[in-house]
Amino acid sequence: MEHPAATEKVSVSPAAKCLTCKDCADFQHHSWRKSCAGCGCSRADHAPGTEAEDDRRMGRLLGGTAWEHLTARLKGGGGLRTYRRNRMVVTNPVVSRRDPTFSTITYDWVPHGRSQSLAVQYMDLLPEGRRPISGTQGSLYRRRQLLRQLPLYDQDPMSCQGLSSEEEISTMMLFVSSYKDHVLGVGEVALPGEGGALEEAANQRRAREATEAKDEKETPSKPRPQWEEPASADNSAAGSTDVKTQHWCSGCGLEVPRDQPVVFAGRAGFQHFLWHPSCFLCCRCQQGLVDLVYFWTGPGAEHDPEPGTSIDHVLFCGRHYCETRWPRCAGCDELIFSHSFFTAPDDTKWHHHHYCGTEY
Repeated sequence: MEHPAATEKVSVSPAAKCLTCKDCADFQHHSWRKSCAGCGCSRADHAPGTEAEDDRRMGRLLGGTAWEHLTARLKGGGGLRTYRRNRMVVTNPVVSRRDPTFSTITYDWVPHGRSQSLAVQYMDLLPEGRRPISGTQGSLYRRRQLLRQLPLYDQDPMSCQGLSSEEEISTMMLFVSSYKDHVLGVGEVALPGEGGALEEAANQRRAREATEAKDEKETPSKPRPQWEEPASADNSAAGSTDVKTQHWCSGCGLEVPRDQPVVFAGRAGFQHFLWHPSCFLCCRCQQGLVDLVYFWTGPGAEHDPEPGTSIDHVLFCGRHYCETRWPRCAGCDELIFSHSFFTAPDDTKWHHHHYCGTEY
């Protein structure tokens, strides 16, 4: 369904050819669509932009949350933040008869706060196509997932073209504030049984930040959001070591070896939920959660999971969590915060001014 609006050429990175059809040399979009006018593919299929832009988008998402320590203020950015993305270079010697040589692998992202050996173990447990090794398809996959799972127009009203009133802007801002405070999280990697240590580290970090805020006599408009672990009679005290001898993945249900890294989600609690690295997936699209950013709607979250969703599979990526709360326009790909929208015969949802079918 073509819209009469004129097309607009967008300046993106030099290598912006379509990764899907291989025929389109440049990304061009309509004045409101997020797809390319030349080939119809999404912006993510052209992988435009730069890593610095990716880090600024992630910094905006995590800013003002319990995971703000993963960001840093941009110099001269007026309070904007950037993602302190954890990169890692691994150098392995290559044994030969003559002079020794070295094989170097650069990861564009690895989990924060882990030793190099544990981070390498974690990467080895991921499917090969999802390992973000610089210059490989795995690195490109990560950047495309950032654009798909965490679109900027799901968190920033200034990036939306479909908001038509102050009421809709206010509704979106409240929605974003709510999911940042109660649903958004970043997974942490550790060995099974180390959940208590992760919980204690989180508590110490929050206490330190509260002390620093008091010393600087800061007066924030609202307290730093925190999560609370779901209440349970057999929860051990904060910081204690998990004495269980067996652990099971909350995704596949299989036993987890004690010497292999797993992913913990603080929103779910550190005592009862953990996942294999390859099982830390969105329950809707079954794709790996990029940079371990998840949206949790199970026990301990503000919202209950949507009907029909298993309590053991309530991890969402950002895109699909937002779609459980608000419809998404099939034309511009933005969330619809209006009470009135059009539902097409194929059950897709549209802003009224974006639907161009003959049935309307």
